[in-house]
Amino acid sequence: MNPWKSLKGLPHDMWVLFFTSLINRSGTMVLPFLTLYLTKKIGTSPAEAGTALLVYGIAAFLAAPLTGRIADRVGSLKVMKFALLGSGLFFILYSFLNNYCLILVASFFLAAINEAFRPANLSLISELVEPSQRRIAFALNRLAINAGMSVGPVIGGFLTLIDFHFLFYANALSSIASWIYLSRVKWTSLQSASNSEVPEIEPKEKIRIFSDKLFLFFLVAVVPVNLVFFQHLGALPLYIVDELGFSTAAFGLLSATNTVMIIFLEVPLNDLLSEISYKKSLVLGALLAAIGFGLFAVAQTLIPLVVAIAVFTFGEMIFFPVTAAYTSEVAPDNRRGEYMGYYQMTFSFAFSAGPWLGTVVYQNFGSMVLWIGCLCLGILSALLLGLIRK
Repeated sequence: MNPWKSLKGLPHDMWVLFFTSLINRSGTMVLPFLTLYLTKKIGTSPAEAGTALLVYGIAAFLAAPLTGRIADRVGSLKVMKFALLGSGLFFILYSFLNNYCLILVASFFLAAINEAFRPANLSLISELVEPSQRRIAFALNRLAINAGMSVGPVIGGFLTLIDFHFLFYANALSSIASWIYLSRVKWTSLQSASNSEVPEIEPKEKIRIFSDKLFLFFLVAVVPVNLVFFQHLGALPLYIVDELGFSTAAFGLLSATNTVMIIFLEVPLNDLLSEISYKKSLVLGALLAAIGFGLFAVAQTLIPLVVAIAVFTFGEMIFFPVTAAYTSEVAPDNRRGEYMGYYQMTFSFAFSAGPWLGTVVYQNFGSMVLWIGCLCLGILSALLLGLIRK
């Protein structure tokens, strides 16, 4: 039995998006090293460097629904091309800035442009594949992202040994290269993305998303567990390195457990679970995240740490493709970009607030309170998602 057999039925254009994301994400170097760049090269304090990341997250949060609506009006493909080319040029501009205030302003606009790619990309995936294929299509999209992210930061680490500015040039190169690929590639089934008219949104529908109580409840329900997932960027490194005494190299290897599992298991896992309802999958993903991060309360040696990471990674592999697929299902055909924008907004909020909140709890109340809190937040999301209609 071939665990990858479900990929054979995906349309050619889905693979175009796969390679676009793979090229783009393979150059992701600036964000992972931004705090180091600002503190070591620009001379900011750690708090000021953290503020720059916060500004980036706020801009991504605010821009997501707006860019989603723009994608509905002008076409997802056009928004994706703008985001790739615009962010590539902006990365180059960013490398010349030395003034902290200008860096904050640039961080805001960079995020607004760079993160515009996500809602448009998710919306376009929804258009390309049949409803029965959406879960596996979103899993494939995450495979491209994680495979690229496993390359970019590694190369970036070596580039920092030469000159931090090479991070920006390499990131810009990958963005522009993916823009060229997306612009030059031959589409087979997707003609509407660039040539046909985009469906008009009737004035009476303008506030529809705010009257869609089911979708708004879903957005609220996923926030607690999203905050939990992003502890791997905030408190988890501090816990493993500072409290447990592992080296940073050991933490890097432990983190690789997450990436390797996603690359090799996420697509087959979602194919295996394709017959399970969205509701059950959402609850299962949230519970595994809760248990995985909750295990860190007792995991203090190598094997238990690997087990904890593996458990929350299984939750991640189930949860994120299903949340995207669920959003594409409940969204009206001519509002998918907007719905994906609001879905992405919850992700951006967690990216901004999750690491900050986790480090605050860790510093003031200790690791035990943090990991028990993560367990409770994950269970809360599971209970709320269990109330969603089938």
